[in-house]
Amino acid sequence: MRPARALIDLQALRHNYQLARETTGAKALAVIKADAYGHGAVRCAQALEAEADGFAVACIEEALELREAGIRAPVLLLEGFFEASELPLIVEHDFWCVVHSLWQLDAIEQTPVAQPLNIWLKLDSGMHRVGLHPADYQAAYQRLLASGKVAKIVLMSHFARADELDCARSEEQVAVFEAARKGLSAQISLRNSPAVLGWPNISSDWVRPGILLYGATPFDQPQALAGRLKPVMTLESKVICVRELPAGEPIGYGGGFVTDRAMRIGVVAMGYADGYPRHAPTGTPVYIDGQPSRLLGRVSMDMLCVDLTDVPQAGLGSQVELWGKNVLASEVATHAGTIPYQIFCNLRRVPRLYSEA
Repeated sequence: MRPARALIDLQALRHNYQLARETTGAKALAVIKADAYGHGAVRCAQALEAEADGFAVACIEEALELREAGIRAPVLLLEGFFEASELPLIVEHDFWCVVHSLWQLDAIEQTPVAQPLNIWLKLDSGMHRVGLHPADYQAAYQRLLASGKVAKIVLMSHFARADELDCARSEEQVAVFEAARKGLSAQISLRNSPAVLGWPNISSDWVRPGILLYGATPFDQPQALAGRLKPVMTLESKVICVRELPAGEPIGYGGGFVTDRAMRIGVVAMGYADGYPRHAPTGTPVYIDGQPSRLLGRVSMDMLCVDLTDVPQAGLGSQVELWGKNVLASEVATHAGTIPYQIFCNLRRVPRLYSEA
């Protein structure tokens, strides 16, 4: 079988969740939307269910997958519902639901529900994606209470620039949030992964760790707490062919890399169809049989090339780590001009193998 595979360390996943909760002293919803950022939502939920305060997903389809797998913990729908017809399913499966628009509030008022809902009322405090306008926030809260259809309300917002540790935007958003919720008696949820790690002075009864669960930093600079995260996914494959080439030979599509000396080239069963970023350039780090090396030339659909010249013991069948504990996903993402969120979510075709160590 093709040797490309993703190894998922569930103990590292639990370590990262515990770090988020212990660091903040808050309850924590493990964000496992987008198939747990490519790590497998069901298996990650099963690994965390005994200790997690709940989970967060994007939509009801993702939430139903968890219920069908036997996950009984609270599940928050971060985008809420898209049609009023989803409300009976939300009640039936006891999902928690974000309300971010007035039309959703109208739908709750107009739709009969068998049981009261748990609502997370989202404010647009400055990201300007989804969320109620500050001028509408207090009235929306009162309408939910008056509807008689709500068991609990959590007040929430989302930061646009918490990954920028020297940017004042997060504090400005907190000020907008505090003004909008003045006088309202409810728990709050503000801190996402970068805010959990980098903004300890922001209050939050509930935190929403996402990328940090998977052991990747949201920052483009070293940060103390992020340095304690453990990578969860190791993407690896093997060398399937070795080429001995003289100086002056082009490598791969487009000939973007030309050997500048006699070189040994390893061809690896990994490409952009597996989710490895096509735009990762020559020099992107890899590990070969435990030794550092680099990517060479253009990544193709099913294969890529690595430099074996200074790894003399490496050859046919050598193990290649594309990212993991030795090559951080954030390093690969930086070289490829993207973010670890994207390269995790792009993973496909590669089988995932789960372990506790």
